[in-house]
Amino acid sequence: MTNPQHERFLRIGDVIARTALSRSYIYVLIGRNEFPAPRNLGTRCSRWIESEVDAWISKRA
Repeated sequence: MTNPQHERFLRIGDVIARTALSRSYIYVLIGRNEFPAPRNLGTRCSRWIESEVDAWISKRA
């Protein structure tokens, strides 16, 4: 697991590349509470926490 002090934030493109899912399907899964939701970092900026996405991937493997 990643050290919390060195936690990375992922953009949607990074999440798509890691999961091989489409943008729209990622948001469908978020709506169903089946995928980690992004964190709002500003009015037009949201990012996913890397360790949460990695844990989701590991759980599905």
